[in-house]
Amino acid sequence: MFGTRPLLAALSTPFKRSQLGLFHGKMRQSGNNVPFSKHKTKRTWLPNVQQKRLLSDALGESMKLKLTTRALKTIKKYGGLDNYLLNTKTNLLGQEGMRLRVLVRER
Repeated sequence: MFGTRPLLAALSTPFKRSQLGLFHGKMRQSGNNVPFSKHKTKRTWLPNVQQKRLLSDALGESMKLKLTTRALKTIKKYGGLDNYLLNTKTNLLGQEGMRLRVLVRER
């Protein structure tokens, strides 16, 4: 598990909070507020982050994770957390996802 640390360090994204959970590639978006007067002001949108408890069959325990609704929908599509971790591309998982993938692969 500790041998994969340089690989995890290379997977950095500009949205640091996305490294703390399964965000499935979702990041902060930016744009403008445009009222009737057309005076534009900058604003940002954060991803829809939920805190859920998901069961991992390989680890035999339920894990409390922060994840986006997009990641939750994809987990349901793959049929569980373990299949999601093993079949998703590395750039969509982030550091926490890669850490969990290593744990699932070891078992």
